[in-house]
Amino acid sequence: MEVKRTNRSILPLVRICLCCCLCLLVASTRLHAQQPIKQYKVRDGKMYIELGKGIYPASLDSFIQQYKLQDLGLRGLVEKGLADSLKKHGWKVEKNNNELCIITKPFSAFGSFNNPADKIVFAGKNTGSYSALFPAVSSSVVFGINKFRNKYPFEVNDSVVTFFLKNNTRARQVMLAGSFNNWMPDVLSMIKTDSGWIAYVKLSPGKYWYKFVIDGNWNIDYDNQQNENDNRGNVNSVYYKTNTLFSLTGYIKARKVFVSGSFNNWQTKQLQMVPTSTGWILPIYLANGTHTYRFNADGNWFTDPNNNNRLPNEFNDFNSVVRIGKTHLFRLNGHTTASQVVLTGSFNGWRKYELVMNRTSTGWELPYVLGPGNYEYRFIVDGKEMEDPNNPLVVIGTDGKKNGYLVVEPNYTFHLKGYGNARSVYLAGDFNNWSPQGLPMKREGNDWAFSVNLSLGKHLYKFVVDGEWIKDPYNKLWEQNEFNTGNSIVWIEQ
Repeated sequence: MEVKRTNRSILPLVRICLCCCLCLLVASTRLHAQQPIKQYKVRDGKMYIELGKGIYPASLDSFIQQYKLQDLGLRGLVEKGLADSLKKHGWKVEKNNNELCIITKPFSAFGSFNNPADKIVFAGKNTGSYSALFPAVSSSVVFGINKFRNKYPFEVNDSVVTFFLKNNTRARQVMLAGSFNNWMPDVLSMIKTDSGWIAYVKLSPGKYWYKFVIDGNWNIDYDNQQNENDNRGNVNSVYYKTNTLFSLTGYIKARKVFVSGSFNNWQTKQLQMVPTSTGWILPIYLANGTHTYRFNADGNWFTDPNNNNRLPNEFNDFNSVVRIGKTHLFRLNGHTTASQVVLTGSFNGWRKYELVMNRTSTGWELPYVLGPGNYEYRFIVDGKEMEDPNNPLVVIGTDGKKNGYLVVEPNYTFHLKGYGNARSVYLAGDFNNWSPQGLPMKREGNDWAFSVNLSLGKHLYKFVVDGEWIKDPYNKLWEQNEFNTGNSIVWIEQ
């Protein structure tokens, strides 16, 4: 009887021991089945590397090889806590305990990580007829902003932009192609991270088009809300390398703040600023020239309190001013007894109250920043309008008045060959309101030449030789006009 009672009392203990052993075995199996922590991802404008201290040496070596991190000394960090090599390359140790180490590095200080200099593409002049359709700077692009969703805007360090493709981590290869590298799909490899792909491109301010080539398939950036059709059946993502930061301190309680200006025809709700901890900002690309602007906070308009450069407006108030580019000095000699002289032109919407000239000992002058283009202008002397008497280039404006004509940074030269005996030759076209005696061509031996700045696209023109209108005899491109005499055509692609 005693023996039976002993066996019965032992059986529950045996069952308990067996259960405990089974649990320990399952836990051990699960523990060994877990993948060691090893992550390389992009988040909040930073690169993150997370490594578990229990990572196997072979797994760590594979991770280092996969992302080409040989120069960072990750083995020394994981095994011995050494971080000198990391710090030399701009990385910061966020966490380093018995279980996990985390290091980070902002895009804006990419240093020599993964030899990014080898990946940088210097955007220069495009070559080829197709790439010529995508100039970074043109007179048709006055301003631009970036609009991303589901990810932060591309990080920028000086002129280097970090392009980021979110997800697609199962792709074998991703290439970046765009107007900045002649749309070549096999030149710029993107670097894989745990959260996507990145590539570094050196860009000057302007407008750029791009696509991702994912395992040979061309894709737009679906997280970029700025897309355009190139009129050849292709839709491309658009990125603006900005050169101006509108910043407004304060107004934290405002619901919405906008910036409006001459660059967007004063549209009131087009350019919404982004809230920050101290106010509002909006990075924007602006073409070279003089731009006026104001802020609008919840319907209230005001000038930029941090910008002392201002010009008067039509409401007996002021607009803030931002100037980008080279300065042209307008001069009017004489009229020293005048009370006021105002400069007005196509560059400022012909406003007659904005550009009051400065008096000098010999007349009047005003420095004014202009971007590339052709401009008409006139002076207003004590309320009386007049053309520039010292400028031989004159055009007839839409109001029938004579205006001075100014060419800034010409990009195309018209030539008329074989008229060496002509007394005078003028150039006329849609770029000078077809004024017949506004743009006198210069004699070059038996030929004539004149340079202007032409925007992208089609332009019509003719020559006026000793008073007679003729098409360009050496240009086979022309189209019929309302006088049944035809106009020559020139296409500007870059």
